[in-house]
Amino acid sequence: MTRRKWTRRDVLKAGGATLAIPYVLTSQALGQAGQPGANERLNIGIIGLGGRARALAGTCALIPEMRIVAVCDCFLPACAAFIKDVGEGQDWASYEDLREMCDKENLDGVMIETTTHARAWVTVLAMQAGMDVYIEKPMCLTVAEGRYLIRAARRYDRVTQVGTQQRSMPINNWASDLVKNGAMGKVQTVLAPNFVGPDRWGDQPGQPMPEGGSDKWWDIWTNQAVLRPYHSQLHRGWGRWWDYDGGGRSFGVTGWGTHSYDQVQRALGTDETGPVEVVLEEPVAVRGTGKYEDTSDMTLAGPRAKVRMRYAKGVELLLHGDRQGQGLLGLGATFVGDQGTIEIERNQIFSTPEDLVNSPDNPGPNQKDESQYHVENWVACIRSRERCTADIEYGQRSTTLCYLVNIAREVGRVGETLRWDPGAERFTNCDEGNKLLSRPRRKGYELPDLG
Repeated sequence: MTRRKWTRRDVLKAGGATLAIPYVLTSQALGQAGQPGANERLNIGIIGLGGRARALAGTCALIPEMRIVAVCDCFLPACAAFIKDVGEGQDWASYEDLREMCDKENLDGVMIETTTHARAWVTVLAMQAGMDVYIEKPMCLTVAEGRYLIRAARRYDRVTQVGTQQRSMPINNWASDLVKNGAMGKVQTVLAPNFVGPDRWGDQPGQPMPEGGSDKWWDIWTNQAVLRPYHSQLHRGWGRWWDYDGGGRSFGVTGWGTHSYDQVQRALGTDETGPVEVVLEEPVAVRGTGKYEDTSDMTLAGPRAKVRMRYAKGVELLLHGDRQGQGLLGLGATFVGDQGTIEIERNQIFSTPEDLVNSPDNPGPNQKDESQYHVENWVACIRSRERCTADIEYGQRSTTLCYLVNIAREVGRVGETLRWDPGAERFTNCDEGNKLLSRPRRKGYELPDLG
């Protein structure tokens, strides 16, 4: 396959839209002459005001059919900082309680950019309040939470978009259809990265809370998890820890892995199902991931172990790759067929033979901000009431692959075949694994009964 050398700038561009979008959203950007009037726009709120919310606020500014009208974070100082950084001059209301925001504002939908461990709880409250939802990935902390959210979405008739934006990128969908339609023959094997899993938090003495923090806030932030003393590594680095995410870092299982596995699901045409077997191929150990050829500061070490999965039609998914071992960025996968090979990454594709992708109908690289296609699709579906390109069912199936990796590693049965029933979403021969499909929730943060 034709390769190129990746620089740090290229890597960061591939990893997110943050660098490509100005952080300060001027009133001119949000409403110019000739754009839809205020009554024609969808009113949107953002819940959870970290880095990803900042990037998506920039994306929203590029879409005239929508406008941000309110923001919410359980840490109230984050609201003022967010408005100062990305909404200067805008008349955005700010809230500490999402229910109050949904009550008082005339919203059409909300973008949920919270911590992963709070995401299901926030999402269902927003659905019950009448909101269509854009849910950051991973959409849930457990397989059971994800299935619950699907039930809620169907119960309340909500339009859902999970934040796996590669599903809306023209070149990614075009290449996925090549694979699905047999352009390189029958798919035999899929190669994807061996992503880093979450670490376990060891009890440590508490630290002083940040200015504006309080016991009440920390209780809300902790949500379903065990209430521990405040520590900045929990507050700011939650994506690293098992209780709060499934490996939510770059090259982590639920970080970049969610994108990679979603790409696999899309190209294999398995959007509403999953593998039937999972095999842990080696003991879990802290291992380095390798690095990009010219990027010495992007190495990462963490709990890793190769995993193999098999789908009902015989396709094997090998989660083996290092950062440069397959030439993978970590945001896609390589599909090996009996007549050729296609590698699909974010906004780029490679093939052997090369003419598999050198077609006049190849749409080429993105012509818009990489998240804009995805948010536009959500906006269009809010109006049409059709399913989004990353509907919550599709998000559940891709996220489940992440948790199957983590569960197989946690159970630790090297070489044994764990049989997975994708219809029932349970193991048929591993009770220990089934116990990890859900978690006990702390009192006060139970998920509401859907009736």
